[in-house]
Amino acid sequence: MKIPLFNKDTEAKKKPARNVKKGVKQQEEKSKKSKKTGKAKKADLDLDLKKFSFSERWADERFRSSVGLITITISIFLFISILSSLFTGNEDMLFTLSSTENGAEQAENKGGNLGALIGLYVVRGTFGVGTLVLPFLLFLLGVRWLTGKNLLPLGKSFGWSIFGLVMIPWTIDMLFRSHASDFVYGTTSKFISEFLDHNIGAIASYFTLFMLYAIALTIINPRWIDGIQIESLKRLKSRVREFFTFSSTDIDAEDSSDSGSVIPENSPIINQELDEEENLEAIIDDFLDGPSEKEEADIEPAPVVPAQNPSPEQNLTEIKESAADSDSKDFDFEVKEKKEEETIDEKDFVKEYGEYDPTLELSNYKMPGLDHLVDHGDGKNAVSSDELQANKEKIIETLQHYKIEISKITAEVGPTVTLYEIVPAPGVRISKIQGLEKDIALSLAALGIRIIAPIPGRGTVGIEVPNTNPDVVSMLALIKSEKFQKSDAELPIALGKTISNETHVFDLTKMPHLLMAGATGQGKSVGLNAMLVSLLYRKHPSELKFVLVDPKKVELSVYNHISRHYLAQLPEAKDAIITDTDKVVSTLYSLCKEMDQRYDLLKDAQCRNIKEYNAKFINRKIIPETCKEAHPERGHHYLPYIVLVVDEFADLIMTAGKEVETPIARLAQLARAIGIHLIIATQRPSVKIITGTIKANFPGRVAFRVTSAIDSRTILDASGADQLIGRGDLLMSTGNDLIRLQCGFVDTPEVESICNYIGAQRGYSEIYELPEYVPEGSAATEKSATSVEERDALFNDAASIVVLHQQGSTSLVQRKLKVGYNRAGRIIDQLEDAGIIGPFEGSKARKVLVPDELSLEQLLNRSLPGDE
Repeated sequence: MKIPLFNKDTEAKKKPARNVKKGVKQQEEKSKKSKKTGKAKKADLDLDLKKFSFSERWADERFRSSVGLITITISIFLFISILSSLFTGNEDMLFTLSSTENGAEQAENKGGNLGALIGLYVVRGTFGVGTLVLPFLLFLLGVRWLTGKNLLPLGKSFGWSIFGLVMIPWTIDMLFRSHASDFVYGTTSKFISEFLDHNIGAIASYFTLFMLYAIALTIINPRWIDGIQIESLKRLKSRVREFFTFSSTDIDAEDSSDSGSVIPENSPIINQELDEEENLEAIIDDFLDGPSEKEEADIEPAPVVPAQNPSPEQNLTEIKESAADSDSKDFDFEVKEKKEEETIDEKDFVKEYGEYDPTLELSNYKMPGLDHLVDHGDGKNAVSSDELQANKEKIIETLQHYKIEISKITAEVGPTVTLYEIVPAPGVRISKIQGLEKDIALSLAALGIRIIAPIPGRGTVGIEVPNTNPDVVSMLALIKSEKFQKSDAELPIALGKTISNETHVFDLTKMPHLLMAGATGQGKSVGLNAMLVSLLYRKHPSELKFVLVDPKKVELSVYNHISRHYLAQLPEAKDAIITDTDKVVSTLYSLCKEMDQRYDLLKDAQCRNIKEYNAKFINRKIIPETCKEAHPERGHHYLPYIVLVVDEFADLIMTAGKEVETPIARLAQLARAIGIHLIIATQRPSVKIITGTIKANFPGRVAFRVTSAIDSRTILDASGADQLIGRGDLLMSTGNDLIRLQCGFVDTPEVESICNYIGAQRGYSEIYELPEYVPEGSAATEKSATSVEERDALFNDAASIVVLHQQGSTSLVQRKLKVGYNRAGRIIDQLEDAGIIGPFEGSKARKVLVPDELSLEQLLNRSLPGDE
């Protein structure tokens, strides 16, 4: 028997090896052939390497950025072409459809001939204005490819863009078909509208349009329908809730065999798997697609079902057992919550007792109307264009004579002067232009040329030239201006108009004092009247008091009519307008005493200024805890602003000297915080009248026309006031820069009409009295303050009130006798000297030393009440 050397299996196993060897030999032969034809194969290999796939090429940032830039460029071109076709489409359509022999003819479309073709076939042939979404989408893609960031979510942007592409032109076609062209809504949208109108009717078409918008709104805000939910839906929810909310007693009444009819097997209560946080209310909400947020807050949570996934029979058994346990209890267990005792907070306290109203005593007071003022000017600039052109040419010609070149000149016309603003050429010195002030005035033949070199904040040179026919600025125009009426300043004053014809309003409390100067007849007294009238039109009598000093005796006498409303004076003064020099000194020192008393009140109330103090007093935060009255026991009261007006300060300095300068300087240094402000006017702004102490505390300066540049530097610390043209033309300095104004003109009959209107209304029973000032060494100080002759006329009545109430306080006397605070304070001092009440004891009321009225009568019958 012959044994084969190999069988079929071994032969099959050896065949792959032979094939591998054969393949290796073939590859070697190919490699040898490739070496022979190396140049040709190398060229083919280079071509294969250059054949990248699109994904590999797109991964190159340079390629992707280039495509993005191209896409953005195409989107901008499409946007311009589509937008232009909406306006020039009809003309471009005739050009596009007509065959022209002249190839140079151009379409009106901003995108050229190609834009006209796009407008005809893309815009008009499809969806009209809706095609604007195409450049929008291309722009988003271009930005994405260029920067790698999305301006907007691409998915939502594409979806809503397609919606707008169809819906916007369709809506326009349905609503404005007779007014819009084919390029606005497109022929495709028109076909859709006509197809729907022909098949389902116009009403159904409008309903379809509304339905599509409602679907879009639902996609944006799915719960928008909650705002218009009707009561029937709420009642449906309540009925379904009652159906699912069953009690254990109802289950006991049913037969166990019929339990399936009570709770069906497919009921959501049985089949839904509940965890520990789910309850019956959640099931009902799921059944009704969820209640509104308001209902979720109002619904009380239902009992928690154990999370053990029990069978329906076990659920029923547990419910029956819980019901049996509840029936076995024959009493109710209730835990009462601890209730905190209610307290009154600060807001409730103010609400209960009411905020203090300083205007309550004159609650019927009415501000004066605009009918008391007269419109003296037309409010229009009377400068002609010929005058402006002539002045411009003369200015340029004068500057060119001195080889000064300018690059630009503009004119701004004001009521009194015109500002020519020039921009010098590079290399020109400002000092050269500033030195030509008189030469320019000579060439223009004008009075009062003023050069501002340079204008602050602009970097230009200004030349102020007076107008040939200046306009009168009426006080009526200033008062009724919106800038003045809506000013939130504490003491707003509308003084005049600027060169740009804007009403200039400033706050006197921010100054805080004002120093005025000007030659005789230049408008200084009119300026004072303008300030007083501005304050009368904005402040209630309870908020403001004037102390008027008029050495001329005739300038401010018209304000006597408002003495019981706005004026303040010394006790027992005959005239509210102070004209005597001796009374002026006493008034100034009385104001210093008032200032010291107010600072004591601010210190006691822990306030820094009058604004904080009055706000605290109105909210009753200064009242002691034991006192619920309107006025505290420590002398606190509402503090009105006090404005001291001196019409001629130079005359006071000449007659009184240091006696006037000392209290003026003290008030200027300290009186700002407690609401006392000074307005001082003078005709002679010399260094002897306006000393360094006074100037240092008067940052606000107003200068009318003065006679010399020295006076201008004295009042303004700068020249320019001597170049004014007069008649209300002024410069105002607030510490930084100068503002040129034309003061508002108010005539004496207008001021008299305003004062008569205010004086005809009911005023205070007494004039606001300043603290009494007694000079040292005078006969009054040597006289006993307890003499019967020095007592107030209401002394006996006040003594009876104090003894009757057994309470010695200033506020009690003030309320019962209806007198002012200062007079009530003097009466209290007299009662103390007479031995009726005790001394001052801080926040406590004074002790009453007389027990009854009989003892008081015996005390008053004595010749010297203080000898008890």
